[in-house]
Amino acid sequence: MDWNGKPYHSLDYELKTTFGKKVYKLALDGGMTCPNRDGTLGTGGCIFCSEGGSGDFAAPRRDTVTRQIEEAKKRLEPKLGGRDVSYIAYFQSYTNTYAPTAYLERLFSEAIAHPDVSVLSAATRPDCLPPETVDLLSRLNREKPVWVELGLQTIHEESARFIRRGYPYPVFLDAFRRLKEADLTVIVHVILGIPGETRDMMLETVRAVGDLPADGIKLQLLHVLEGTDLGRLYRSRPFPVMELEEYLDLVVDAISLLPPEVVIHRISGDGPKRLLIAPLWSANKRLVLNSMARRFKERGAFQGCAR
Repeated sequence: MDWNGKPYHSLDYELKTTFGKKVYKLALDGGMTCPNRDGTLGTGGCIFCSEGGSGDFAAPRRDTVTRQIEEAKKRLEPKLGGRDVSYIAYFQSYTNTYAPTAYLERLFSEAIAHPDVSVLSAATRPDCLPPETVDLLSRLNREKPVWVELGLQTIHEESARFIRRGYPYPVFLDAFRRLKEADLTVIVHVILGIPGETRDMMLETVRAVGDLPADGIKLQLLHVLEGTDLGRLYRSRPFPVMELEEYLDLVVDAISLLPPEVVIHRISGDGPKRLLIAPLWSANKRLVLNSMARRFKERGAFQGCAR
């Protein structure tokens, strides 16, 4: 199948098909932390996580949600050209269900009440989804679509210990099951390039996400960033990072394993250039995307063709 010129079921295609217009993501900060940072599980965060808690592009938590949305919209205005667009309110920084239910209800309700917001999306951990939080998200989902972006990174327990994920794979599987039973859309985050993982191990993780099946997946290249424990490890004992050509082939093979209905939300990811230590080629987003398009064409690969 050809999704408007792309060989995979892209997020852009899905949003245009669903809403009939271009939909942009607004990165927001809900003012939360993470059990890997507040002492519950640890204080340093995951080994790859920056001080921004993976929300380096989110608005700072100085303003209300409504003000954050309006400020983010203003930043996008120059590229819109007066077009009619809509937005995803994306709570990105840290763990966005790690708070009392009453707080989450106020926060998320304010976001979906905004007339220009079509979707609420919250990035979180599977060990931070108690029943009352899932119930809240399910109720809000009846007002506007709610997506839960669930950090998995890898199905391999040794890798999970290395990155200090803080929970075993069965916890993820249980959270995924409960979210789907509540009729919520679940997007799974996977990291490609974790030190010690082979190509086959990475593809095993992608295959497992497709077998669930998840509603969407984010394929994130491992970025080594300043100010992280992974960065300090790399400075002291450099380990191999993925080369561009290697990554291109891996992503093409990964996407070919996924069922056609799984939406591809990301194929690389952006690390803040001011913090990026390695791999440096990943800072050139245009290079990565153009190279990826060429590699798909060269390989004649389409989503689902390998299943």
